[in-house]
Amino acid sequence: MTADIATTRASKSWLTLAGLILLSLIPMLAGAVRLGELTGGAAPTVHNERFLDSPIPVLIHIISVTVFSLLGAFQFVPARRRRTNRWHRAAGRVLIPTGLLTALSGIWMAAFYPHPLGDGDVLEALRLLFGFAMVASILLGIRGIVRRKFSAHGDWMTRAYAIGMGAGTQAIVLIPGSIIFGSTHELSRTVLMGAAWVINLAVAEAVIRSRARRLLDRSAGTHKHSTNLTGITA
Repeated sequence: MTADIATTRASKSWLTLAGLILLSLIPMLAGAVRLGELTGGAAPTVHNERFLDSPIPVLIHIISVTVFSLLGAFQFVPARRRRTNRWHRAAGRVLIPTGLLTALSGIWMAAFYPHPLGDGDVLEALRLLFGFAMVASILLGIRGIVRRKFSAHGDWMTRAYAIGMGAGTQAIVLIPGSIIFGSTHELSRTVLMGAAWVINLAVAEAVIRSRARRLLDRSAGTHKHSTNLTGITA
């Protein structure tokens, strides 16, 4: 029975990894197109003019979010973390700076790039809010490491990853909104893009609670086993 449970959990972990990678591919493909425009001498249009005028922030954002989303996905495979704790630490040293670069470049673009069609002041405020929330989550994750509170570290980095993956979820939820209201309808874009961040954070909180329950169950099982051994030796 224990072996079956372990197999089921391992399968779910790898399915989660596959899902996160697929979700990452959506903004990655858009980023690849944008990189092609920036490096290939594309003609200015209403959609890319702000990036061509100031390419450094978007270049930093595309590269950092690609590394953060793909490498971060592997942190959700518990078996891999347990077998290769050194790998987990090495990956963390990359994830923290790339996560901060992702958030800070996103904040810069929200604050200083002209609004694209369909974006308004409320959506800009949401971008800034979740950008700063991502920075705060990463900093709290760092504090967890320093204080050797590894569960808290994992919880805060999970929240940061959820915010960083917002673009993937937004690409999905914007499809019905674009069909119904049009791709530049300001209210629907604001509501749906904000909802995507909320969805990701809700999933992150569910993952955090599930992880906490497993730790409690494991701790209770260890305590029960220790109590039984004490009774036998007595």
